[in-house]
Amino acid sequence: MTGASFTRTALKLASAFALTAALSGCALLSTPDPVQTYRFGGEAPEAVNSAAAARTVAVALRRIDFPEASKGDRILGVTGTEAAYIGGARWISPAEVLFNDALEATFASRPDQVRLIGRREVGASTRVLSLDVTTFEARYDYAGAVPTVVISARARMVVLPERSVTSERVFTVRQPAAENRVSAIVAAFDAATGDLNTQILEWTASETD
Repeated sequence: MTGASFTRTALKLASAFALTAALSGCALLSTPDPVQTYRFGGEAPEAVNSAAAARTVAVALRRIDFPEASKGDRILGVTGTEAAYIGGARWISPAEVLFNDALEATFASRPDQVRLIGRREVGASTRVLSLDVTTFEARYDYAGAVPTVVISARARMVVLPERSVTSERVFTVRQPAAENRVSAIVAAFDAATGDLNTQILEWTASETD
């Protein structure tokens, strides 16, 4: 083999090796990280007994507003002024959907107090529950600390057709996680959501007496 032939062969082999390495690198880069999905809140509400509904005040639920950073399926963590999403974990459905379902489930479990007309139902009411979730996050005192889940919401009772606000209240629940693990943080979100929704139910019932 002449020197020129040897050089051309070596260049071909080097190019093939480089191409193979590049393709392998692309394959590695395009492989998504494994993600575990989680949920919070109760199961979807069952149909309300008609006899129980007849004895209670019907309240329509307005579409729940959620903070932009907490919308969707990512789990928000905040440390001081820094915010980031917890890696390798997502909600199985958008957080605002899970929260709405959990709230409806809470009301459905107590049909003797308030009959909540959800967005999926057809019904008329002169009272509307307006709910704005303003905080939905896991807060860390410092990086690596055990976080506390904080959920805040502003509830307003609106009377139709005047659309006047008859009462308003801000709810805040803080639920420390048992440890700095995703499963423990999710459990804290679940507990905090249940606590907050129970408070909203009791407040709504007191405002419709």
